[in-house]
Amino acid sequence: MKYVKVKEAVEAANHIVVLQADNPDGDSLGSALALEAIFSEMDKHVTMVCAVDIAAHLKYLSGWDRVQKDIPSNADATIIVDTSTETLFEYYEANGQLNWLKTKPMIVIDHHTETSGISYASVTVNETASATSEVIYRIASELGWPLPADACEMIAMSIMSDSLGLTTESASPETFRIMGDLVEKGVSLAKLDQARRELMRKEPELIPYKGQLLERVEFDASGRVATVVIPWKEIEKYSPLYNPSMLVIDDMRMVVGVDVAIAYKVYSDGKITAKIRCNYGKAVGSDLARAFGGGGHPYAAGFKLTDGKKKVDEVIAEVNKKALKLLEALDEKNETL
Repeated sequence: MKYVKVKEAVEAANHIVVLQADNPDGDSLGSALALEAIFSEMDKHVTMVCAVDIAAHLKYLSGWDRVQKDIPSNADATIIVDTSTETLFEYYEANGQLNWLKTKPMIVIDHHTETSGISYASVTVNETASATSEVIYRIASELGWPLPADACEMIAMSIMSDSLGLTTESASPETFRIMGDLVEKGVSLAKLDQARRELMRKEPELIPYKGQLLERVEFDASGRVATVVIPWKEIEKYSPLYNPSMLVIDDMRMVVGVDVAIAYKVYSDGKITAKIRCNYGKAVGSDLARAFGGGGHPYAAGFKLTDGKKKVDEVIAEVNKKALKLLEALDEKNETL
């Protein structure tokens, strides 16, 4: 049996923590909700945990409000979803709660095969897939875990989220077969997409703000990298309504000549985060993020700098230089092929 260690750890546990990293997205939240539904059917107690608030644009995933910040003290096992990067648990590392979790069986389920992994995990399932939830579906099918309707919906939604509606290169024939299985099980993609679109409706005040962000977009000398900086005051004001980065990053990618779009957030304590999105055929995102301590997919990645030693302009200059090197190396590779 392929996933025998996962099977043994789950069967031995009564209370399972499903942990997301400090940068939750549609795949991590959908995967957590899917596991909650699956394990609840198996009479397990499940607590979903994340150190940061769930962003407004993810609240179309029913059950998001059950994610809590406090790690329960009576859990038997932990499952980390959608990350194999240790640096993405900064909050729980700082307060010591992660050390407690390390004393229990810990399973990592991920699809970021470019990352080095989590050293303290008991079991790691890191497989090439369009989304972590696709890996979860494989595990559930192999082990005969129940797949109730709400789990199937969450798996479908997280696959759609991470594959950009099944349009990225990561969407394999197996991905489409799994989506077909989920539809046969009763999932209505039209219904789920409508729920997503409803939540994407924006408050009127966000429209002029989006215009302000677009006016601040800058391009490197080559025109291949587009950047925008979002300061703390704007993060504080607009994040409850919508993620400011997501308001403009796709528009930035659509500019002629741009291969990589990066949205930077600068926090009150000096922390800087970067969200990276790459256009088709320019899959340098994961390599670029990894160069600055982050990770992610070739087309969607990110990193954060927490020491406050560098100003955002310095960071942008370094990142743009690295991005251009990666793009030029990719160009040379493609020419050779």
